[in-house]
Amino acid sequence: MSKYCKILLYVFLGGIMLLSCKEKVKPMPVSTAKPLAYKEKFRPQFHFSPAEKWMNDPNGLVFNQGVYHLFYQYYPDDIVWGPMHWGHAVSKDMVHWEHKPIALFPDEHGYIFSGSAVVDTENTSGFGTEETPAMVAIFTYHDPDGEKAGQTNYQTQGIAYSLDNGDNWVKYEGNPVIKNEGIKDFRDPKVFWNAKENNWTMLLVAGDHLQIWQAPDLKNWKKVSEFGKDQGAHGGVWECPDMFPLKLEGTDIEKWVLLISINPGAPNGGSGTQYFIGDFDGTTFTSDQSESKWIDWGTDNYAGVTYNNLEDRVFIGWMSNWAYAQETPTKNWRSAMTLPRKFALRQVNDSLELFNYPLESLDKIRISGAQENISIAPKSDKGLTFDHFNASEIKFRTRSRNFKMEFKNSLGENLLLNMDGEEEEFVLDRSRSGETTFDKDFAEKVQTMPTTNLPKGEYEVRILIDWSSVEIFINEGQYVMTAQVFPNEHYKSLTVSNSSDMELELNKFSISNLKSIWK
Repeated sequence: MSKYCKILLYVFLGGIMLLSCKEKVKPMPVSTAKPLAYKEKFRPQFHFSPAEKWMNDPNGLVFNQGVYHLFYQYYPDDIVWGPMHWGHAVSKDMVHWEHKPIALFPDEHGYIFSGSAVVDTENTSGFGTEETPAMVAIFTYHDPDGEKAGQTNYQTQGIAYSLDNGDNWVKYEGNPVIKNEGIKDFRDPKVFWNAKENNWTMLLVAGDHLQIWQAPDLKNWKKVSEFGKDQGAHGGVWECPDMFPLKLEGTDIEKWVLLISINPGAPNGGSGTQYFIGDFDGTTFTSDQSESKWIDWGTDNYAGVTYNNLEDRVFIGWMSNWAYAQETPTKNWRSAMTLPRKFALRQVNDSLELFNYPLESLDKIRISGAQENISIAPKSDKGLTFDHFNASEIKFRTRSRNFKMEFKNSLGENLLLNMDGEEEEFVLDRSRSGETTFDKDFAEKVQTMPTTNLPKGEYEVRILIDWSSVEIFINEGQYVMTAQVFPNEHYKSLTVSNSSDMELELNKFSISNLKSIWK
């Protein structure tokens, strides 16, 4: 279910803090983790999650003054969606995170929905100086009163600026900088500096397609083109666009990649993020791509965007799905982010494909296990044990297209992964993985990922399991699945089964522990 279908239901949850978006809110810091926090049941140990309360989309990903900023959709009064703020965290390595005070609060224009942030180094906006460039946040205002009244222009675009690297913010007195002429879903601005046109470019989603806008100063915007009315998946509303250039690995050929999140309409149900590979001439994006392509085939990677001001293209997604996001069985907080991932554009057979793979900085928390080569006879299996797999990395290389991996605990709960060569697909079955009764589809729907373009020969399988999630990277991120799981006890055994008539070779097989980032 889209987040916007439940807005009226959650308005009352603002309580004393926010009786309506017209009232002023006294700034207050986000609660920081207490000494014993981050040990609650299901709490992620090496993924970012808020110290408490509700979180969804990552916002304003930007690198500045040696710091990686992670802003995010945040509701400080409950663990379900409510009047949106921008939460804030920072990191020096994108592994360990420090909580910061709430950055942006609702005001007379509405809630603060998703958006982006840039550093205005040339002071085009006039908010800063050459010596002290402003960090500028660009976001969607959502007016719940306008929506309740049946209007269609209740989403507009606003900006705010900071002169102290994101610690304090001032909203622009001329907000909104882009008004709405009657588009119901008109949101999620992603802004970047456009060297082709020497101006700022903004991507906005407008219901079922993309709009591209430009401005010289981050204030005075003009629409210049559109994309997508007749391309891509259209099973739901388009959200959270992003666009950036990437060189085809090993060449000087540059292509542009466009990300579009969609809810519902993902291949395994609910929320997902598609991508397009094409060209951008400075005003218009074009692509001859006819099929839908997905960053992640799992159910729990949504609304992800990339960092501004980085040479590499690094992506973070919200590790959940609107189909059940507000029902997951956590108590004091809800939701986490995916691991940061680096994008690469590679030629695979006759296709250009977008790979995404964890950053090398994850090595900081890995306690590496010994590597060994494992052989499993046809129609046989091998059992392995580990203190608990829910803070681990499993890694190996293989040529096989037929194997199963079953993670189990003493309660009879299990997570099943299956590489099926006959069907040319990878399957994730969490139907008996732990807590599942909070949502019917969470338990019953088996997730599948086609592997038809997997190259011949040996390839890598890498599996990262946290206390309530699993991320699977096949062939260094060519095929990716992210899914939440909620085992009532950590998985401590692994059975690897060979379902083929040939010997199964798992080379350089290792199980490593991943330390908590919160200690």
